Amino acid sequence: MKIKLLTLVLVLCSSLSFAQTKLADKFFDNYGYVKAIELYEKVVEKGKADAHVLTRLGDAYYNNSNSEKAAYWYEKALNEYKDIEAEYIYKYIQSLRSLGNYKEADVWFKKFSEAQHGDSRLKGYNPDDIDIFDKLTSKNEDLMVSIKNLDFNSELADFGSFVKDSTLYFASSRGDDEKIYNWNKEPFLDIFQIGITHEQNEDGEKNEVYGSPSQINGDDINTIYHEASIAITNNGKTMYFTRDNVNHKKRLKYDKEGTTHLKIYKATLEGKEWSNPEELPFNDEIYSTGHPSLSVDNKTLYFVSDRDGGIGQTDIYSVEIKEDGTYGDPVNLGDKINTEGREMFPFVAQDSTFYFSSDGHLNLGLLDIFKSNILKNDSTLVSEPENMGAPYNSGYDDFAIFIDSKTRKGYFSSNRPEGKGSDDIYSFKISKCNQLITGIATEHRTEIILADVTVQLIDETGKIIAEVVTDENGTYNFEIECDKTYTILGSKPDYKEDQHTITSSKENEKSNTINLVLKPLILESQIIINPIFFDYDKSNIRTDAQYELENIVDVLRKHPEMVIKIESHTDSRGRDKYNLKLSDKRAKSTAEYIISRGIDASRIESARGFGETRLLNECGNNSNCTEKEHQVNRRSYFYIVDGDKEKE
Repeated sequence: MKIKLLTLVLVLCSSLSFAQTKLADKFFDNYGYVKAIELYEKVVEKGKADAHVLTRLGDAYYNNSNSEKAAYWYEKALNEYKDIEAEYIYKYIQSLRSLGNYKEADVWFKKFSEAQHGDSRLKGYNPDDIDIFDKLTSKNEDLMVSIKNLDFNSELADFGSFVKDSTLYFASSRGDDEKIYNWNKEPFLDIFQIGITHEQNEDGEKNEVYGSPSQINGDDINTIYHEASIAITNNGKTMYFTRDNVNHKKRLKYDKEGTTHLKIYKATLEGKEWSNPEELPFNDEIYSTGHPSLSVDNKTLYFVSDRDGGIGQTDIYSVEIKEDGTYGDPVNLGDKINTEGREMFPFVAQDSTFYFSSDGHLNLGLLDIFKSNILKNDSTLVSEPENMGAPYNSGYDDFAIFIDSKTRKGYFSSNRPEGKGSDDIYSFKISKCNQLITGIATEHRTEIILADVTVQLIDETGKIIAEVVTDENGTYNFEIECDKTYTILGSKPDYKEDQHTITSSKENEKSNTINLVLKPLILESQIIINPIFFDYDKSNIRTDAQYELENIVDVLRKHPEMVIKIESHTDSRGRDKYNLKLSDKRAKSTAEYIISRGIDASRIESARGFGETRLLNECGNNSNCTEKEHQVNRRSYFYIVDGDKEKE
């Protein structure tokens, strides 16, 4: 008897776990990742998790951009089950990289490559590809990369942008023409600054508006010789910049061969003025050191030098900035980055993408802009560089890129012939479409505006890629890419979610309107959800019914003082007495489900069945109704009898 009872308990637990997994799947498929996570984790707590549950947990966290939790569940799935699809290995790799765990990611990348022969994500550069130049020229055609020669460019050299606190810093020869640089017969370079403000156009986009250029604040920065290429620390207090080698009288210093070399200096901000420039200790008297750039955490300084021991004409190096303000020994970035040619103008974006210019890697001509990635917490380890292609690169010198990886806007410099001067600064903006999705959220019955509605933009893979909250006018907007399918999901406590799908295209209007209409869950003294249907002659809660009952659970959680009563009804088939008993079972099973979700039993005043005494249609005992018509009568109601509620 004990064995039979134990077996029955195990069967019931297994059945409940299966049902809970199905319910979690339903929420997952409808982008309800938070609820899905809660339900999947309940299955895990019961010891009933399989590969499906573990990978779905990983996916739910991954799609919600929680890399730490995603990595945890993917790792658990991969360790416990050997036949996991390779796609989950890739997502695990991505999660590890997001966390900066590049060493472990590399281990799994090898496993991924073994499992996924021919996967496009494994393909590297093919030196036998005779169409490589055409590919570089047309590389970004699927993007909308708009570039613009900026109005403040002069007829001389302007290059090397850096933006900090709505100020753009750059180098220019437009300064004092008292001294002429023999190389290009232009005045020596000075560091300039220009203010940036923003104005919104008719499409809701913010465009940059530039003020008038002026020399950088600080009498001790610009000399009558070269200053250029700056980097400013995150706190805005320290600036690194390149300067000709000058003595204490700001006169040029030469080596034995009569050559003046570049050096890196740093200055501090005092009030609004840059002052106290001091030379960095790893400069050299017989080699040049310049083009400083900082890592995201400001603990590493990258620079360019032609010092002895390098690989090519100029190489990129890194040097540690220690906590006490001293520096480590410069380290060459190695032959992944450096070639026998020139590598120059390093820049590290906020997403740790490493940019630089080179004429040694395969390029469209002269200097091209490349990008790579800094691997691990070691500034010397980088991935294989990738040519950024047109329109960033051309057959001329293209260099000194600055990019805001959040807004995907930035600047680069080029001497392409359509420019105004010998070097010009170009702005760029990256977008796969200039389209917007806009809309207004309203209440279903009254059409009143709904503020504070959470609106999520979900891509084709189910990943939440953006989230906003409607303003006091009920409005929201997202910028989207062309030729993509998106789901818009609007949610607000005490309301049913509203969901729409849209596919954008280049032929669409610039703005797509998706209005959200949310149905209130609380009307007068009742919680309104879609009907809770039961199978004929059954009282168990179906998965679709559980999905709807989660609305009741959410309302009760939101209103901890609320007390409800449940009424359940059957169709007319069967005997009256039997139907009364069946509906009572259905009411009580409905209550039991709500209680099983953590709602205290005292908050359900009653759960009562009314049999077939309150039919909604003409489907009595003698009617000839369809199954669908009979099912309308198999339903439950939820009345608020006490506690906080909204009256309409």
